[in-house]
Amino acid sequence: MKDSRPTDNKEALIARCLPFLEEVRDMTPGLEVERWLNEKYGTDSDLYQDLARMITAGVAEGWAADTEIAGRRYRRARLLAPCEQTCWFSITAVYMDSTDNDQNNPEGSFRGDYHSHPYGEFNMVVALNDGAALGGPRGWCYGGWTAPAPGSHHYPEAKGGAVIALFFLPAGRIAYNIKAPDAR
Repeated sequence: MKDSRPTDNKEALIARCLPFLEEVRDMTPGLEVERWLNEKYGTDSDLYQDLARMITAGVAEGWAADTEIAGRRYRRARLLAPCEQTCWFSITAVYMDSTDNDQNNPEGSFRGDYHSHPYGEFNMVVALNDGAALGGPRGWCYGGWTAPAPGSHHYPEAKGGAVIALFFLPAGRIAYNIKAPDAR
């Protein structure tokens, strides 16, 4: 039996994403698509279960969300740049852990870097602790999908422990050069 290596596991995760990206390639992220994602690919679906298992293993193995943004509690990694194979989506993983953070946000949440989504985002949320959640357009997501619309902007925000966000950006577009409304 062949030993599983991190690069094999990363390639397996990417291969598992490809049929999904083919399916959503012409959809525009937003609330309607978010509802559809949670109905078709909710936390009990095979796709969600497979991707959640694979990306959680990738974080544990150190190849996913391996670049520290704000220490070990906020990390991310682009797993694949947009290319023809992915229908011109990028695939990125983010790990956020709100445990014992000192930001003093409501509900003890941890905020990441303010950014915008020029073309929107398809975002699969994996809660690693009971009660852990990621902020989305419809409030806190305790597992499942969010789909911020084109032109949306926000702080990525986690509460209740650790979450992984596996997200797919049309054309890989994300912008960190936008000023947060509460910035001075």
